[in-house]
Amino acid sequence: MNRMRMEKGRWEKLLLLLYFALYLTAALTIALNQPLNDTLPSLCNPPDEHSRYKVPLYICNHGTLPTGFEEELFSGECRWTYGFYTLLPYMLQGYVMRFVNLFTDSPLALLYAARLVNVAIGLCMAVLVWLLGKKLFRDDLVRWLFCFLVTFLPQSLFLHTYVNPDSMCLLSTALMLYGLVCGYGDGFSRKSCGFLAAGVILCALSYYNAYGFILGSIVLFAAYFLEKRDGRWRYDWRNFLKKGIPIGVLVLMCVSWSFIRNYILYDGDIIGLTTKENFVKSFGIERETYYSQGKPLTEMLFKTGFFQSLGDSFIASYGSASLYSRRSVYWFYRILFSAGVFSMLFFRGQEKREQETLRWRCKLFHLVMVFCMLMPLILLIRYAYTVDYQAQGRYILPGVIPFMYYVGRGVEKFPLWRKSSSGVKKVLCAVLLTGIAASLLITVYVCALPYYLQAPEIL
Repeated sequence: MNRMRMEKGRWEKLLLLLYFALYLTAALTIALNQPLNDTLPSLCNPPDEHSRYKVPLYICNHGTLPTGFEEELFSGECRWTYGFYTLLPYMLQGYVMRFVNLFTDSPLALLYAARLVNVAIGLCMAVLVWLLGKKLFRDDLVRWLFCFLVTFLPQSLFLHTYVNPDSMCLLSTALMLYGLVCGYGDGFSRKSCGFLAAGVILCALSYYNAYGFILGSIVLFAAYFLEKRDGRWRYDWRNFLKKGIPIGVLVLMCVSWSFIRNYILYDGDIIGLTTKENFVKSFGIERETYYSQGKPLTEMLFKTGFFQSLGDSFIASYGSASLYSRRSVYWFYRILFSAGVFSMLFFRGQEKREQETLRWRCKLFHLVMVFCMLMPLILLIRYAYTVDYQAQGRYILPGVIPFMYYVGRGVEKFPLWRKSSSGVKKVLCAVLLTGIAASLLITVYVCALPYYLQAPEIL
């Protein structure tokens, strides 16, 4: 028995080393080689990074936060800036760049400093996903499948390699989910409340698309204190207030400055997006959209390849949505996703019969997770129809963790998996993990890196 545990521990350490090494190798390869500006004809630069990078560069140069009206943030004919958006990711990058600037004036070193902030954020997320997997799955093989699916989905890793708020947004969803899962296990200890509060703060100050997770976290946190005792439903107001008030106060203290600042700068527009659109229109720029042309939403969704483009770019779309992976990579993920979701919905697992309170909480958890996956999609469809057509999977990646959880649960419930021996399961898992790792390596080193190396310069 001890020998088996030692062997299991040795393989666990080896997989953990491979997990982090693969992330750092692939992420650093992309971050250090992709160009910043438009590089025709391949456009292998990250989407909008040349415009986004102006925000942390402004912070680095001036030591203060910009408004959305700063001319330094304009990019060519683009008459709006990312200064209108939430600034925390850019603040972190800008002040790290400011520190690096104490030792070197190299523009390339400053760009790398900004990008490596997101690489580090992605590494933190990889750690949280690993910890989350240990909480969500009893089967160690499925746990590792979940970790690989979240961290090594080519598009997911790509978001941690250039200047954007998406990287911090993904980290915030991992923090919130980990805080909730731990909280349901330990009655929302200080540690669990801290993770939950940190996730809400980072989400509120990074990316609006993931705000559904904040609402979902509030619902699940509040629901924890409702339970059935002696045949009657009772709400534990004492503990709800005891644990909820400190979280609320901490969140308000950390995020209110951003919304107050927007309220003052943009005449009451606490989000800043309405001001941004009005600013664009003040230059006589009108966005031509399906909505402005009077075309129905159904035409955009079903006659333009919207969902296929969205699905493919959710898996892998590097550069300015211009560098795609091999066709085999997309088919591998399509089959795996389809099989996992189908199995999750239609096959019965080995779940134990639970108490009524636990069943109710479980159902609510699944409803909230579905909501958190759908909210980014709904916001994207609205944005694409009324503001700017962009069927890009990076906009729905905030839902990647719950989606991969359901894919993993589907594999766990799949009859072939359930009825197989331990040895067969290990072989199947090894095949799937190898396929995920190979898909990432093909995307990075075969499909993207050659174009990066052809670019005349990085900066």
